[in-house]
Amino acid sequence: MLDVRGISPVTDYMVLATGTSPRQMKTVVDDVEELAAGQGLTPFSRSGYGSEQWTLIDFVDVIVHIFREDARLYYDLDNLWGDARPVDWKPQ
Repeated sequence: MLDVRGISPVTDYMVLATGTSPRQMKTVVDDVEELAAGQGLTPFSRSGYGSEQWTLIDFVDVIVHIFREDARLYYDLDNLWGDARPVDWKPQ
């Protein structure tokens, strides 16, 4: 998770995750949306659902990216947002 407040004009936080298969990635997307719904949140948009490379869920203040490993390396958002502060997040 990256804190991009003051760096990104569109969001406050980005979550970057890597999946090992399209099925796992789809499951993670479904789980993220289910957890968000439990908090009363619905995605503003979702792109690439069921994609074999990259899915994005936009909650406005938080954008979740779920990549296949090769796509994550190719797009290299970790480096692109290298000025962002990593967030030491732990589930509660």
